[in-house]
Amino acid sequence: MMQPDWMSEAESLQPRMVAWRRDFHMHPELAFHEHRTSEIVAETLRSLGLEVRTHVGRTGVIGLLHGSKPGPVAMVRFDMDALPIQEENDVPYKSRVPGVMHACGHDTHTAMGLGIATMLSAHRQEMAGQVKFVFQPAEEEGGGALAMIEDGALENPAPDVAFAMHVWNTLPAGNVIVQPGPVMASASDLYIAVMGRGGHGALPHESIDPVTTAAQAIVALQTFLQRRIDAQETAVVSITSIKGGEAFNVIPDLVEMKGTIRTFSEDIWKQVRQGIEEVLEGVTSAFGARYELKISNRVPATVNDPKATEWVHRAAESLIGSDHVLRAKPAMVSEDMSEFLSRVPGCYFFLGSLDESRGFAAPHHSSLFDVDESVFKLGAAIMSKALWDCLQAEGK
Repeated sequence: MMQPDWMSEAESLQPRMVAWRRDFHMHPELAFHEHRTSEIVAETLRSLGLEVRTHVGRTGVIGLLHGSKPGPVAMVRFDMDALPIQEENDVPYKSRVPGVMHACGHDTHTAMGLGIATMLSAHRQEMAGQVKFVFQPAEEEGGGALAMIEDGALENPAPDVAFAMHVWNTLPAGNVIVQPGPVMASASDLYIAVMGRGGHGALPHESIDPVTTAAQAIVALQTFLQRRIDAQETAVVSITSIKGGEAFNVIPDLVEMKGTIRTFSEDIWKQVRQGIEEVLEGVTSAFGARYELKISNRVPATVNDPKATEWVHRAAESLIGSDHVLRAKPAMVSEDMSEFLSRVPGCYFFLGSLDESRGFAAPHHSSLFDVDESVFKLGAAIMSKALWDCLQAEGK
């Protein structure tokens, strides 16, 4: 059977993907409020003949494409939510919603997702297996993937493999990053309360100073990372908020700190968790203070399966050449596609969207963020081919 010409088909769909993207960009919606976006997605998928389910995980949409031949189920996920940022770009498709914009590229993902569904649905008679298109809410806040999973996104049918991609504004357009193993870190929220005994700022010996204790704890936490975690492993503990006291001459009773923990492995996370407990126990007891510690796991690490990654790697090499298929250090940012990949083997890859010569260079989550739209055809072609090849091979 002849392989479809994915790049040619994607090029023909490029204007429609750009139009979809610009429409979504002008009408951004925050986490779990993607009502307009999900309606457009559902309507488009139905028009393509997919079996559609809405309100999955509140505002998520699932479209199921049935091939004519038996085979596995491949899931592909696209996120839809925007960020609470006032856009500063002066473009015709600027956000029309005050204080809300697509500053991370989820509008582009949704548009490419509809393009991929259009391309694959045109070949359903030759396609093996099924493709489960998952349009997810609330990636930015986290919780959208888990909400969809709890609402049955991985059931009826259960996927055998999962794929996703993200435009990447630190990677020049025309390139992709595809690699097995960890690609993004886990994220855990950290809360620490240091309890002392307040008093006069001029008489610290009559108090138990939680401010000084908290300061020592912050320094000790960074030192413990350097001395207790293998230097060849990766772990980050950042204290990002500290609050205590109101007056210039009063030692407070309480200091509260917030932060984040990032690791790539469960074993390292456990070591970090234990180390934080030991540091806080030692420092607070030395100063006569007490502490409270809360750690909540936001999302696990995003880890690519070698076999699934190979499908994407081969597809990318065949379409854009091996010189443009790159590897990179795993990113310490996190992504709740990891909830799917911790349950289903799969691959998450990065699609370069940087073009400094044309002004597409602002970082993600910036009020000036924008992408090189010419990459849409590349992302759509690579993902379509990876899905097709995986299903056809496994369906034999």
